[in-house]
Amino acid sequence: MPQPNEHATVPADSHSPPGMNPGKGAAKPSILSNLGADLPASLVVFLVALPLSLGIAAASGAPVMAGLIAAAVGGIVAGSLGGSPLQVSGPAAGLTVVVAGLVDEFGWAVTCAITVGAGVVQLLMGVSRIGRAALAVSPVVVKAMLAGIGITIILQQLHVLLGGQAAGSAVDNLTALPAAITNVELHSALLGLAVVAILMAWKFLPASVRKIPGPLAAVVAVTALSVAVAPGVERISFSGSIFDAVALPSLPDGTWRAVAMAVITVALIASIESLLSAVAVDKMHGGSRTNLNRELVGQGSANVVSGMLGGLPVTGVIVRSATNVEAGAKSRASAILHGVWVLVFSALFAGLIQLIPLSVLAGLLLVIGAKLIKVADIRTSLRTGELLVYSVTLVCVVVLNLLEGVIIGLALAALCVLWRVLRPQIHAHAPAGSGLPWRVTIAGSCSFFALPRLNRVLHSVPEGQDAVVELNADYLDHAFREALVAWQKQHRNTGASVILEEHGTTAFTDAEDNTPHRQDPREFPLPPRTSWLPAEPAQANDDGGQPPLRSILLGIDKYHRRHADKVRPLVQDLTESQNPDTLFVACVDSRVNPNLITSSGPGDLLTLRNIGNVVCSDGRDASIDSTLSFAVKALSVDSIVICGHSNCGAMKAVIADAEGSAPALGTGFDTWLEHARPSYSALLGGHPVARAAEAEGYSRLDQLSMVNIAMQLRKLEDHPVTGPALASGQVQATGLFYDICTARVVLVTPEGIEQLDPGMAVRS
Repeated sequence: MPQPNEHATVPADSHSPPGMNPGKGAAKPSILSNLGADLPASLVVFLVALPLSLGIAAASGAPVMAGLIAAAVGGIVAGSLGGSPLQVSGPAAGLTVVVAGLVDEFGWAVTCAITVGAGVVQLLMGVSRIGRAALAVSPVVVKAMLAGIGITIILQQLHVLLGGQAAGSAVDNLTALPAAITNVELHSALLGLAVVAILMAWKFLPASVRKIPGPLAAVVAVTALSVAVAPGVERISFSGSIFDAVALPSLPDGTWRAVAMAVITVALIASIESLLSAVAVDKMHGGSRTNLNRELVGQGSANVVSGMLGGLPVTGVIVRSATNVEAGAKSRASAILHGVWVLVFSALFAGLIQLIPLSVLAGLLLVIGAKLIKVADIRTSLRTGELLVYSVTLVCVVVLNLLEGVIIGLALAALCVLWRVLRPQIHAHAPAGSGLPWRVTIAGSCSFFALPRLNRVLHSVPEGQDAVVELNADYLDHAFREALVAWQKQHRNTGASVILEEHGTTAFTDAEDNTPHRQDPREFPLPPRTSWLPAEPAQANDDGGQPPLRSILLGIDKYHRRHADKVRPLVQDLTESQNPDTLFVACVDSRVNPNLITSSGPGDLLTLRNIGNVVCSDGRDASIDSTLSFAVKALSVDSIVICGHSNCGAMKAVIADAEGSAPALGTGFDTWLEHARPSYSALLGGHPVARAAEAEGYSRLDQLSMVNIAMQLRKLEDHPVTGPALASGQVQATGLFYDICTARVVLVTPEGIEQLDPGMAVRS
């Protein structure tokens, strides 16, 4: 089957909450209960791990058996103690460059001590429960690091494939490559290229063939070929079995600072690689999630044991883990058994390993290195504006070393974040037409870092020109507010008006005396114009327009500036027709906004508004009758809502009319009140809605409003258009009461009322 890349990185936030235990109440199966699935899966993982471990050891400059020791320890120790049930651990290509440098600088015995020290650091990290913190690394830096490692491995192993010796650094390997090509050892090169060809073609072979792991097939096939046609090529050499390769670490001689830095480097890289791999594995199966802190404890324990026995550093690796999942593993027994098989094979069949040519492992590592360089990662960094971070990190890893490259990459990523976060978008826009104000748009985090740009943009607005400042801030400090207020006063002194509009999550006034902080996003409707329009003179304007007309025009201007582009996609499908699901009958009162209280948008509500939110008997009012017919017969609405409200002027008029003091609004108004007078009689008669409203503390006026809603619902049942539709279930009728002072909506039925917001207390 096709093998995934040796490493995988995924965003930390794509993982279900790290460090959490599996759900309570789930029965925990024993290891033996899944042995039927875990045993064959462990054999498949073993066959994949064997050649990879040998190749990584050879590329690291370590004893070949050190790779098998690490594979056995990673499987048994990390598999038993780790927090990821299906992750498989062992030596990884990601640490190849680091280990090669350590072996060259300190020797193998001290490198083993460094591995032990890194394991202790990982144990402390796990015990301290900072597993999540180890994931706080920019993914683009990790991807670039792996790509840099891939390039370094390729440059190194090309020399081995060509029959030569690799130099100590990637730059030296690159400069020496022409000479290596000139002095190529033909048999060695052909064997290595044969491995590359087999691995590249493996995914195109039939599924029955691909059941054999590609790396294993390539190594076995080309090794057998080499015995027949090239017996003289350089091969793996060692003496004894895996037990003979066990070697205790030794302490360094006076280079403690460099060793300490190496310990931290190995610990951090191994931890990040293991945790990212565990997160990726979690996405491949539906079982228990990884406990990240426990995984660090398992990886640390494995590195302590591996270093004490003379093995390579251990990490969780995605290629073996993905193979484990795809092979049907159900528990950690598969990873443990794979380590047992590595141990058994290394002890009993070590002689077979010495038949493998070095160029064969070099070909295997060339493919592994190439898989670390992903074109998709480069495209992603380009789309997300992180190509600079990716490129700099990659170059520094290749040219300098892994640790310095990662540190430089992280520092650059942090600087890019600061640049984006601390640099708000501030722009001045000239008027689009005569009589319109200048626009200054400010968006983002507004702090003192942005003051130079803020002052430059603000002072680009000509003196005496009206201006509108659109502030869409998610963070605002006192210095920024102070600078904006100072300019506002200065600009007004030139005879111009300055309107400040707030659209962000941070209140402008909060920055005056309070500590700046980010607030929750406010998904809030448009406020009344009086909250954002400047005070208008009572007399007419110079152009003859009255202040109310100017208010409407300013509102339209704001709509065009702030909302038209956002509304356009919402109404494009409504250009030719409408399909509302509700007829909303509401009072004409300006304080009632049907779309607001129902969270509705364009095309949702067919609205009928009149004084007192009334309907009538058939033939009493053509406007109401035609609206009901259009809604039910033409638009086939699903529901009809009657919505009244508190402190209703129409209900006041009904009460005043009954008490002989009706307002003198003319014959038409008096005739219209006839539709609502039966509601007053029902109130006096002890209507159940009135009793329910009184019990909850509503005033007599609001009781009448609620009774009026119930009476209009009854009229719908008697109307020749809506009555049959209600009786058949084609349409449903609902009564709502909007309480202005609390901004809450109450459900009104013919028999009573019901609070739709359970958190609202009963009125007193």
